[in-house]
Amino acid sequence: MNAISLYFMFALSLLVTSVVNAREIALTFDDAPTPDSALMTGQERTEKLIATLTAAKIPDALFFVKADYINDDTRTRLKKYTAAGFHLANHSYSHKSASELGAVDYPVDVYKAQLLLKPFANVLPYHRFPFLHYGKDLAMITSLQQSLTDLGYKDGYATVDNFDWYISSLLTNAAEEKKTIDYEKARKFYVETLYESIEFYDAIAQKSLGRSPQHVMLLHENDAAALFVGDLIAHLRAKGWKIVSPQQAYQDPIARNFPNVAFHKQGRVAAIANSKGVPESELRHPSENETYLKQAFVAAGIIKNQ
Repeated sequence: MNAISLYFMFALSLLVTSVVNAREIALTFDDAPTPDSALMTGQERTEKLIATLTAAKIPDALFFVKADYINDDTRTRLKKYTAAGFHLANHSYSHKSASELGAVDYPVDVYKAQLLLKPFANVLPYHRFPFLHYGKDLAMITSLQQSLTDLGYKDGYATVDNFDWYISSLLTNAAEEKKTIDYEKARKFYVETLYESIEFYDAIAQKSLGRSPQHVMLLHENDAAALFVGDLIAHLRAKGWKIVSPQQAYQDPIARNFPNVAFHKQGRVAAIANSKGVPESELRHPSENETYLKQAFVAAGIIKNQ
């Protein structure tokens, strides 16, 4: 084998390695525009998130809107996100489980949200199910997918699930109870917990797909994100991850691979793995459990006078 052939084989191996281990991820935020809390007002939260994402030079972020939160005050918050160049998408009107509402009432709920989102700029045709409940069984899931397609939507799936909402609620509850929060410990806990979930689902992807896809991370527009998502972004980049836009991530081939299983609650990668025979018990990170997280939160000493 001559030197030129060796060079091309080496270049090809590098290309294959880079594709298999892409380590690219997009940021999406559910439940916007979340109301005021004991830690900060909704306006403060929006401004913090915009400032953080802009300073970090995030190419785009997608905010899935819980449309019954929209009123005269919160409408300005959504407009601030779009004015900053970020995008909105549909997270239903009432945020009720599709499994409970059913194949007839759930699309009506989505359409109600669609009408409220219509006046806004930068709305992308993606829908994400509350709680990642795609339907109670395969028949309902299939019916709802067709209904959403008829409404013009693509599936706003996630590949990385987590309980960031519960971490945020622990902080908010502490603030309501006038307890002292050690924000440095809280920052460390948030970053480490969420980063573990990213690596967990990426490992599942590499095992079930043979590669690392362009991931879509499910976060929430909450206080913890406003306080610490910048630190998560910095940690991801330090670990070799690249932040991409949701539009780019949704071009990954898994966007066209809708698994024919009832298990979608942990996201697209877990559903694909389940369709290949991996049991549900192996597709959920330990931190996706309130008891586990509460014990870890207490052990981390985040609440000083607890």
